Amino acid sequence: MTLIDEERLVAPQDDYPTRLRDAEHTMPRRDPVIWSDWSPDAPISRAEADHYDQKGYLIRNDLFTPEEVETLIAASTRIRNNAAGIRPEDLVTEPGTDEVRTLFRLDDHSPVFSRLARDARLADTARFLLGDEVYLHQSRLNYKPGFTGKEFYWHSDFETWHAKDGLPRMRAVSASVLLTDNSALNGPLMLIPGSHRQFIACQGETPDDNHETSLKKQQTGVPSTDMLERLVAEAGLDAATGPAGTVIFFECNTLHASNGNVTPFPRSNAFFVYNAVSNAAQAPFAASKPRPDFLSNRTATEPLAVHHDRVRMD
Repeated sequence: MTLIDEERLVAPQDDYPTRLRDAEHTMPRRDPVIWSDWSPDAPISRAEADHYDQKGYLIRNDLFTPEEVETLIAASTRIRNNAAGIRPEDLVTEPGTDEVRTLFRLDDHSPVFSRLARDARLADTARFLLGDEVYLHQSRLNYKPGFTGKEFYWHSDFETWHAKDGLPRMRAVSASVLLTDNSALNGPLMLIPGSHRQFIACQGETPDDNHETSLKKQQTGVPSTDMLERLVAEAGLDAATGPAGTVIFFECNTLHASNGNVTPFPRSNAFFVYNAVSNAAQAPFAASKPRPDFLSNRTATEPLAVHHDRVRMD
């Protein structure tokens, strides 16, 4: 290990302590929501920027052509049909079944999705929101099969990434590209609007190798039901729906979840987590060791090369 590596594993001051022994509590956000000043040449409109700032998410339609959407769906189907050849550590199955729940390191498994992660329509928006060059902290493909797709419980991504991966600041954004129609019925992403403006320090210390169970059902690092009831009573709930090809950008501290899917209609989304280069992972703030590389990119943190051409089949 080099001296630089050793320095990166020394945690800076913790402005967001969490995984507490006694009780959860809230604290005001200490970081900007949007790290750039809006101007007419921004990749999103002023109204879109204001919505993201106030609500903690943004839904964008018609970014991709119908042909590009078909290419992405076909690439997703190919990955799922060849799941037996995927590295075991990159695959998470549904509890109690062999159905694929999540495939990590998506950009490693498909040239199409590697290209999509670097698409200007995603990456330029992330660079604007974060005010920096970006790299992929994580990428994944979430499947929620019809009838058996289980829920993803309420959580803030930043709480997990801060506690277990060592991201110091709220300077990351997820882009979810819908690969199927997401309706109010088949388990779409749900968000508590405005929840990104306060940090919920969760109760309960992180068990060793917690990711081995939390990827199927998260129980540590989640708000209490009392906290969720209060937040929803104050701000309500939003469901992020749209046809295949829709893109949902959501701020790393926005509380979100999705219901189980008991309809015949599967739901699948590609997720790309963009982190600011200046916000690279340090030592975990509330875990004994960093999570594995497939969950937390700690090495390939150079700025993404952004592409402006169309997405095509490999």
